[in-house]
Amino acid sequence: MPRIIPVDFEGPHKTAICSIRETVFVQEQGVPAELEYDGLDASAMHVLACVDDQPVGTGRILSDGHIGRIAVLNTHRGQGIGAEIVQALTEQAAAAGHQRVYLGAQLHATGFYERLGFAPYGETFMDAGIEHIHMEKHL
Repeated sequence: MPRIIPVDFEGPHKTAICSIRETVFVQEQGVPAELEYDGLDASAMHVLACVDDQPVGTGRILSDGHIGRIAVLNTHRGQGIGAEIVQALTEQAAAAGHQRVYLGAQLHATGFYERLGFAPYGETFMDAGIEHIHMEKHL
């Protein structure tokens, strides 16, 4: 069972967050590092998913309710960790008084987000060479 903990980006967990995102987005998906690190991490709220005290997943939410950078290491996918990360970020948004959360989902992941209560809206768009669609969930 993973443990989901809220963490600051600028602190002792920064290396783990960056390592997970580097592995998933830059190495596996070919996202250029300069696009992955957009300058918004320091102001975002992050969570880290740990299994046996080892970081295996991460995600963030911006102050406007934008969820992003959901990443789980390949060795731990299919175990519900990504869903727990999204749920933790959604709960933080609700606690902060947000009425909705939203994200840009890679097209292959829309079913995952729909199962978590998100609905697509708008047209598809390209981000870092990967097709995405906007999705939202009202809280």
